[in-house]
Amino acid sequence: MGEMISVRLDDDAERALAELEATGLSRSEAVRAGLRAAAQRLRDRQHLAAEARALFVDQEDRAEATVVSDMMEDLRAPW
Repeated sequence: MGEMISVRLDDDAERALAELEATGLSRSEAVRAGLRAAAQRLRDRQHLAAEARALFVDQEDRAEATVVSDMMEDLRAPW
């Protein structure tokens, strides 16, 4: 079994926990699911930021994006 912890929940966290419990999750399951979801969102944001940085410094990709942008601007309706 994993480590036991105790936390003090604020009103928003209590409401969120109640919502999760209403789906049939136990308090422990709800807290574990919430922690996993928060960690996954953090990893996703970090991955996206790294990908954006890599694209930003990729001069070839930036040049291609400029060409595509210029082509799209040429296709824009003149109204």
